[in-house]
Amino acid sequence: MNKAVVLLSGGLDSATTLAVARDEGYACHALSLDYGQRHRSELAAAQRVAQALGAAEHRTVKLDLTAFGGSALTDAGIAVPTTPAAGIPVTYVPARNTIMLSLALAWAEVLGSRDIFIGANAVDYSGYPDCRPEYLDAFEKMANLATKAAVEGSTTRIRAPLVDLSKADIIRRGTVLGVDYSLTVSCYQADETGMACGQCDSCRLRRLGFASAGITDPTRYRRE
Repeated sequence: MNKAVVLLSGGLDSATTLAVARDEGYACHALSLDYGQRHRSELAAAQRVAQALGAAEHRTVKLDLTAFGGSALTDAGIAVPTTPAAGIPVTYVPARNTIMLSLALAWAEVLGSRDIFIGANAVDYSGYPDCRPEYLDAFEKMANLATKAAVEGSTTRIRAPLVDLSKADIIRRGTVLGVDYSLTVSCYQADETGMACGQCDSCRLRRLGFASAGITDPTRYRRE
């Protein structure tokens, strides 16, 4: 089996991406990042998802981005917004996807993998600049200039199978592939048990996605 590194946050999109990679026949090496995020219960969710979807391996790398802050997810002094606002929201974590893809690139080179999967989405998302197709294309070009493997002919592909899908279509696809979304955590301020606030942007997009897909939302919300 060909190997793939799959970035796995523990949320809905990354779980679906892992299922897609598995369905394509890859031996999936799941990679999570413990970056000091407010919603740390997503890390436990990532472990559950990796096990449920049969990942060949799951590793969590610790890299404390609270040293820089600059995001509601890494700075306790910045509140998670509960109403939509114009522009890029304060839940954007500076350079997070670049950091995660760089770690995935390093592991992929060690594994001899040519494929890195990421659950980036440019349709139902919060306007994060590092979820756009042009960013992913640029990172792939950089990756193939940066590694010994690529210079010697083993080029890397950045795979974003959900990038053009709506949240409803992502949920439908994952459901067909056997994803148990009750295992996932998407909320930006989920408690230690993974219970969601129901108010943040991520909860709003998740709820709307299940409603639009016509599939029961298994999420446990604190505020009903």
